[in-house]
Amino acid sequence: MARTQRVTLNEIAAQTGLSLTTISKVLNGATDVSSATRALVEEHLRESGYRRRKSRQRREYIEVVLHELEGEWALAILEGVRESAAAVGLAVSLSVSGDRHAPGPEWLESVVRRAPTGIILLFAGIPPEGREQLTARGIPYVIIDPEGDPVQDIPSVGSANWSGGLAATRHLLELGHRRIAAITGPESVMCALARLDGYRAAMSSARVPIAPEWIRFGDFQRDGGERHASELLRLADPPTAIFAGNDAQALGVLHAAAALGLSVPHDLSVVGFDDLAIAELAHPRLTTVHQPLREMAEQATRLVLQLLEQPRPEVTRIELATRLVVRDSTARPAPSPRG
Repeated sequence: MARTQRVTLNEIAAQTGLSLTTISKVLNGATDVSSATRALVEEHLRESGYRRRKSRQRREYIEVVLHELEGEWALAILEGVRESAAAVGLAVSLSVSGDRHAPGPEWLESVVRRAPTGIILLFAGIPPEGREQLTARGIPYVIIDPEGDPVQDIPSVGSANWSGGLAATRHLLELGHRRIAAITGPESVMCALARLDGYRAAMSSARVPIAPEWIRFGDFQRDGGERHASELLRLADPPTAIFAGNDAQALGVLHAAAALGLSVPHDLSVVGFDDLAIAELAHPRLTTVHQPLREMAEQATRLVLQLLEQPRPEVTRIELATRLVVRDSTARPAPSPRG
């Protein structure tokens, strides 16, 4: 039955038979509490729907959590958060924890003690028990969704992956390409599947059949893009264009083409996804789908601050538009030597 009155820590203490000091220690992430006592208190906090009252004194930083600090993708997100936080007088703290799916349990224990203003996570999700602990302590959190697979009701910011794959493939079709291959990301990652579905939709709409060997599941790494592109370009009837699921794989495609003596875009057109700085620096400059990473970071920061005042917002998922950026790596297909 739902409670009609706000539960207090004194009530939690009475229910558990523990002192108010022990309850406060658990709530604030103190380490001198046994695991059994911590579990008991957490259970009562969760079942009672306890939420910490808003602090009159706002804490001074936003914590960004990710599983690895490498690549331009993460740096673009961090810079967007930093600028948005600085605009309202907040600093930014960085934590590296867990894998691409969720942060590790050790991070959750320590963040409760630190109690930042809010948290921005670059993961596919966060475990239910973690969500409950952060909610009970009044710490708002938002996920910048790298995999395109948001958990229902978790505040998140993402981008239009399907539309990006559609735009990339339509661009190649409009140039006259018909043998178009796709190297997407891992088959278990939703954004990779969404970009691939956009590719398929464009090909289907143009009534262009897709040969099964044209579709490859990569790993979003340059080496993987190069390996798959080498195999595709050695086919008896190779593609004249390749849509790579991200810019790193697109760079791998450029390397594979060069190794085989092919000229981009004369012999092969290439489209990436993300529009990182490397796209402008590549040779030739890379046509790619712009994913608004800085804008995603800015939206996530604004949403975290909004959640401080409105813990249950009407909108929990924000999806920003992608757009095609045409540069030098795409052109009309060369005339066939077979006429």
